[in-house]
Amino acid sequence: MNLSIDEARSLVAAALEAAGANPLMAASTARALVLAEAQGQGGHGLSRMGQYATHLRNGRVNGAAVPTVVSRKGSALLVDAQEGLAFPACDLAVAEAIALVRTQGVALVGIKNSHHCGVVVDHLRAVASAGMVGMGFSNSPAAMPAAGGRHAVFGTNPIAAVFPRRDADPLLIDLSLSEVARGKVMLAAKKGEPIPLGWALDAQGQPTTDAQAALSGSMLPLGAASSPKGAMLALVVELLVTAVIGASFGFEADSFFVDEGNRPHLGQVFVVVDPGALAGQSAYFDRIEVLLTEMLSDEGVRLPGARREAARRRAESAGLEVADSVVISLKALARG
Repeated sequence: MNLSIDEARSLVAAALEAAGANPLMAASTARALVLAEAQGQGGHGLSRMGQYATHLRNGRVNGAAVPTVVSRKGSALLVDAQEGLAFPACDLAVAEAIALVRTQGVALVGIKNSHHCGVVVDHLRAVASAGMVGMGFSNSPAAMPAAGGRHAVFGTNPIAAVFPRRDADPLLIDLSLSEVARGKVMLAAKKGEPIPLGWALDAQGQPTTDAQAALSGSMLPLGAASSPKGAMLALVVELLVTAVIGASFGFEADSFFVDEGNRPHLGQVFVVVDPGALAGQSAYFDRIEVLLTEMLSDEGVRLPGARREAARRRAESAGLEVADSVVISLKALARG
């Protein structure tokens, strides 16, 4: 079934409100899920709706939450998500960061008491629109072992960055620190498809190609087959978004993939920088093009974000192709 972007947003927002989300939370979350779907990021798109609705109904998410700024010092700021879905808190955090950067040149904004935040780089689009450089980090319920370990300690802990360009799409960089995003395993499990060896371990710590067993076990860190580097990066992100800002560790949060459980109290951090305060805006835009020109001199190089931007534009003009079963499920959720 084909849905316009506006139709999809309205349907998702209605489903979230029926599950108990306030209008601000429902609208912000709907924008994020539909944007993810439009970019071909299905693991963070409409497939998350059942999970979010169930968490709202079961009290794992505070549907009445309105994020608030709870601490300010210089160019550092802390937002409390109030145990709601993460998207309104991320909207507030990024808006506050941009405002701070206009006077301070740099800002670091943390979010505590949060939840799953979707495609991290999408929260940074407003940063690029303001001509600024941004980085984003989040933790998630434990899904990966520490280097040399067998049980899950860290989340897949995504890292994202955005670099604006002059008269061109920004670079959109977004990666999970697991070998692949957990959402890909979730989709494979739903379809009953196997996953490649090297993506995950089962509950006994053994390599598996069974997607369902992987969801009960742990994801392998990026490059785990040959190096502990992915696990070390996951440790850096885990400490940055928890110990520094007062959020929970991934191993203290119950899995997103279970209906009953605790409120995860996860953390996100956004760092925003004005190039004009350093190299200067014009010099920054000139230099980034020098690098990209050199990269593109090799046939086959694709700039990060190019594919998802092309998909987004197609969806905005032609609409989203959504499985009939998904639309039926959304309409059922919207009816409560």
